[in-house]
Amino acid sequence: MRKNELFILAAAMIILFGAALTKTAPGMTVGEAGPSDTLIIEEPSARILELAAQSKLETGEESPGGGATTRRSRVNRDAFSQPSQGISFANEGRFRIGNSIFRKFWVTPPSSTDSSDGLGPLYNARGCQNCHLKDGRGSPPAANFPDDTAVSMFLRLSIPPQTDAQKRLLAEKRVNVIAEPTYGGQLQNFAVQGVPVEGQMRIDYTDKPMTLGDGTRVALRDPKYSIADLGYGPLHPDTMLSPRVAPQMIGLGLLEAIPDARIRALADPDDANGDAISGRTNEVWSLAHEQTRLGRFGWKAGNPTIEQQSAEAFAGDIGISNPVVAIAHGDCTAAQKICTDAPDGESSRQDGHEVGRDLFNLVVFYAQNLAVPPRRRVDDPQTMAGKVLFSAAGCAACHTPSHTTGVVPGQPHLSNQKIWPYTDLLLHDMGEGLADNRPEGDASGQEWRTPPLWGIGLTGAVSHHTNFLHDGRARTIEEAILWHGGEAQSARDAYAGLAKDEREALVAFVKSL
Repeated sequence: MRKNELFILAAAMIILFGAALTKTAPGMTVGEAGPSDTLIIEEPSARILELAAQSKLETGEESPGGGATTRRSRVNRDAFSQPSQGISFANEGRFRIGNSIFRKFWVTPPSSTDSSDGLGPLYNARGCQNCHLKDGRGSPPAANFPDDTAVSMFLRLSIPPQTDAQKRLLAEKRVNVIAEPTYGGQLQNFAVQGVPVEGQMRIDYTDKPMTLGDGTRVALRDPKYSIADLGYGPLHPDTMLSPRVAPQMIGLGLLEAIPDARIRALADPDDANGDAISGRTNEVWSLAHEQTRLGRFGWKAGNPTIEQQSAEAFAGDIGISNPVVAIAHGDCTAAQKICTDAPDGESSRQDGHEVGRDLFNLVVFYAQNLAVPPRRRVDDPQTMAGKVLFSAAGCAACHTPSHTTGVVPGQPHLSNQKIWPYTDLLLHDMGEGLADNRPEGDASGQEWRTPPLWGIGLTGAVSHHTNFLHDGRARTIEEAILWHGGEAQSARDAYAGLAKDEREALVAFVKSL
């Protein structure tokens, strides 16, 4: 057995022994429930009872992650931080060590702790959990946020191809975008000492008033994005900006285990069935396989695997080189010489990278095994009525309720599980209102991957906010629904036309997922 494997096993035993002393009994642990977890509880109307009678709870639906659904059910900040049910003792140790690396703060090189240095030189965060606080979703900045709320949002940058070589790279799918020539693929708002930051994102919100079918008036928050205090000169005149908040982390290993054939079978790029829904795959370059693979991770399905998603986040968000993206200076470009000349933290102890293969694999394993929580109030009449309305409105045409995973080598707890993520993992045109007008691989400027809905009702408890969509503009689930356009316009209109108690029931169903 290798020395580092002995270290990992010993650390796992220490961590698990400590966890055993504090582990609670299976079942619900009630904690600080946030606003998104507050379901509407009132005497159901005759209409809601009528709809509820048309619904039924399918076998296993209360456990959206199948057999991997955690039994350590919590309605508090730890709801998304539990390991997959069925994980072995040794693998739970790997999970917990991966968690410690995920939570680590990286430091500026050179440092005496060469297993923790390598930060930057430019970066958006000092650690994975800075963006995915408590493994939940990030949020745009707002003046009224509590201090511990995760404000984790940045701007993607790219330009249209300028040369034949760049056009060829895109055509061959070797890259998804052409990075902005001076500032790279994303705006970095932090830097190590002596290196200028790239700039600061600015958001200006205006209200977008809307009247629903019963006369209810609502106001959507409409953002406009810009960059202030540019540190390296002007942007390319054709620069395209795309804001992104960090998504929640639960169930990633199960989504990765859905067979490609299942996802491809759901695609209907030419709308052959005439339902106005034309989901498409995003075929993207796999760095590990050196060929195109089905994209399924990221807001536009721009990454094929958890490993590649993790590697690009290490390099792009923190500036940490790793076995998959072996770039010591992260997102620095040749135009930023002060950045490329800065010291790096690459070390022979880390396989010549800033995070070596063993540590990197532990983070990937951790991301694969963040468990999905069980549903709540699944048989409540309001929830059951909302399920009928969700399907009748057409929401399930993209938010496909269930899938069955394939075989995951070495991880039987993720294998052959019927899961309920409510996503088809396909690209859909969401209309001009949500468009970033920035293509990414096969995804157009109006297309987004259908995000999974499991766990969405726990957002308030975990993240202490209820901001949704790719840029957090929606402050409630209702606002997120009302921003839907394009292929989802008919579903959005159906929701807007419901009576108040029916809208509340549909939202209650979504919150129960």
